[in-house]
Amino acid sequence: MSTNTLRLGVNIDHVATVRNARGGAYPDPIRAAKLAEEAGADGITAHLREDRRHIVDADIDGLMAALTVPLNFEMAATEEMQKIALRHKPHAVCIVPEKREERTTEGGLDVVRDESRLAAYIAPLREAGSRVSIFIAADQKQIEAAHRIGAEVIELHTGAYCDHHAEGDFAARDAELAALGEMATYAHSLGLEVHAGHGLTYETVAPIAAFPEVRELNIGHFLIGEAIFRGLSPAIGEMRHLMDAARSGADA
Repeated sequence: MSTNTLRLGVNIDHVATVRNARGGAYPDPIRAAKLAEEAGADGITAHLREDRRHIVDADIDGLMAALTVPLNFEMAATEEMQKIALRHKPHAVCIVPEKREERTTEGGLDVVRDESRLAAYIAPLREAGSRVSIFIAADQKQIEAAHRIGAEVIELHTGAYCDHHAEGDFAARDAELAALGEMATYAHSLGLEVHAGHGLTYETVAPIAAFPEVRELNIGHFLIGEAIFRGLSPAIGEMRHLMDAARSGADA
């Protein structure tokens, strides 16, 4: 793989959301993960929430056994989740903020406010061999704090950028996009690997994919929704095409 190839991580949480709506075994998120692999995903992302609203513990067992691409295990910084991560030792662990009442992750982690605890929290995860990523907003102080605590990766929260686009507030969208680009460059200068994700669609992915410092995008909800209409493999294939075209255009 080229040193400048942009990786795609496919989040399969919402296959489990549909399954859990009926309480049965279908649709199976493990099957979705394998299909995503075949369609060109470079990794699979799964968020095991405290309330188990979509992914459940058995899904993590199944993913670890079935996948040949890396698993990115998203989790809150709780003792329970740390124990699960240390038992499974996934390729990557992404620490995200989590509130029971939220429908989806609403913002980036406040690393500055919780720096000492997070530094101690991620140390055993790194020692176990997992790459530790911190999900944060495009904010210089948060990036610096993530670097200080020993994270190897940051994932920039693209939700505000995508929301502004959906609302037609293009001035705010462009300002957020500029901040994302500036902070991707800054994080890269500190030696952090830069990922990005949250809310990305076919309409919004290209400008993020064009940032040369961004090494990976994690996309889930939109792809699972689009799969209803065109199938999971074609949905992922189209996203892969748009990402690659944006990166190629930026390199030209």
